[in-house]
Amino acid sequence: MASNLVITLSLISCLFLFTSSSSSASSIILPSDSQKVSVGLYYESLCPYSANFIINYLDKLFETDLISIVDLKLVPWGNAKLRGNNTFDCQHGPYECLLNTVEACAIDLWPDLSEHFPFINCVETLVYEHKYPQWESCFEKLGLDPKPISDCYSSGHGKELELQYAAETNTLQPPHEYVPWVVVDGEPLYEDYENFLSYICEAYKGTAVSTACSKVSVNTVSGKVKAIHPDCYETRALALAARIKSAITRWMGQKNMVALM
Repeated sequence: MASNLVITLSLISCLFLFTSSSSSASSIILPSDSQKVSVGLYYESLCPYSANFIINYLDKLFETDLISIVDLKLVPWGNAKLRGNNTFDCQHGPYECLLNTVEACAIDLWPDLSEHFPFINCVETLVYEHKYPQWESCFEKLGLDPKPISDCYSSGHGKELELQYAAETNTLQPPHEYVPWVVVDGEPLYEDYENFLSYICEAYKGTAVSTACSKVSVNTVSGKVKAIHPDCYETRALALAARIKSAITRWMGQKNMVALM
């Protein structure tokens, strides 16, 4: 009887310790999960400036430890226009609609950023090199099965994904003016988007210190005048208006900096 009692008490103690440790572990929220900086890229696949940003700037997140503090979302819609009966036209024609949808399918099928970004980066590299008709070669380069993407596109699911991206893009506040349109923690960077790493470092309030941030000059975030970057605008009139607005904003920024000196 005594031995049975000891065994019973031991089992109860073990169960209590297991329950306590499990509940404690489940209540722990890692800073990197709860305090990541949200980064949204609204783009279109055949815009050369979107391609340039993806392959020459955005991929720097993966070359440093910055990716660990970032929640990156890609939205391949851009300046496409909705028509009747859930149809749409893309700024650079039907081939852009195809690649926008293919990239939307990749994001949906491979939700992990480490899986869909290499594919999108491969496609956009071909766009940048004016070789985008060879986009299917990315499957072989990356060892990916093309069938899921083909099924997603041919079934109409890809179109549904694009319509969802259309709704998300069209409800941006403030509205997007061109692509690439980069948003960090809800704030658009306008034509300073190439400087997005500095904005990420400034926005991050977590405890995991990024060594990459120590290499980013804080001066590039505020007070530094940057040249106007080429972008894909919806119309020439909008392009002119946006460039005038950008010039005025930079001029006002310079005045404020002088006033503070």
